[in-house]
Amino acid sequence: MPSLIDIRRRVRSVKNTQQITKAMKMVSAAKLRRAQDRALAARPYATMLKQMLANVAEAASQNEDGSGHPLLAVRPEKRILVVLITADSGLAGGFNANIIKVAQKFADQHRDAELTFELIGKKGINYFRKREVKITGAHTDKLRNVKFEDAEAIAQSVITRFENDEVDAVYLISNEFKTVMAPTLAQTRVLPIEVPKSSGSVDYIYEQKPEELLGSLLPRYVKLLMYRAFLESVAAEHGARMAAMDAATSNASDVIDNLTLIMNRVRQASITREIIEIVSGAAALD
Repeated sequence: MPSLIDIRRRVRSVKNTQQITKAMKMVSAAKLRRAQDRALAARPYATMLKQMLANVAEAASQNEDGSGHPLLAVRPEKRILVVLITADSGLAGGFNANIIKVAQKFADQHRDAELTFELIGKKGINYFRKREVKITGAHTDKLRNVKFEDAEAIAQSVITRFENDEVDAVYLISNEFKTVMAPTLAQTRVLPIEVPKSSGSVDYIYEQKPEELLGSLLPRYVKLLMYRAFLESVAAEHGARMAAMDAATSNASDVIDNLTLIMNRVRQASITREIIEIVSGAAALD
């Protein structure tokens, strides 16, 4: 059985750890509010752009060249680019492990295709650098302060590769913010773009041809998808870290209670042993 000094040292160590986890929970809660607001604010814009894209695509389809944009070209998926978004740091429960499992499963299911990876986040980079995969890009610190310019640059490089016939399809794997306790693992085909169906014909007044307008909307739609994925992943990460640190703080309290109980038992056993020794010594003198 450990000594009182060892148990007290362990209790002190667990209390220090508990203070750290409690502080990290508070920091993540503060960051989550801002990240959540940014993610939710981007959703209506994305919905309207998607609806506009559908309406313009329907109008452009009435012309012969309306569906001939390079970003709409469907080819056999022999060369696939996977854009994976993970976090730069851990201590977020299964946030990184779960999304990496999805990416690894996707790679296993497409062994016959030539896979390349565009990795965003240190956790995904560290994992796939140890595997025999082709990495075309590795980006860190992009999610610390999400900027549209960063997402736009990555999206533009992806678009250029697809237009140059370097890849046949592009898939985006990331976490979407649903609730604090349950982020959603999302796997989306970004390119070629699958134009959503229009809910109804809208009588737009076009200053330019619908096919020209469609050609300018398609790259912007891809860039918005990438930017939204950044925002959603950051919000999901802070939510997962807050939940993980809350669980760690609660577990630390349980450990402290158990150690305190053991310490009281050791102290009681020590006192009982000393009393027995005193009584035995007094009896021996008699």
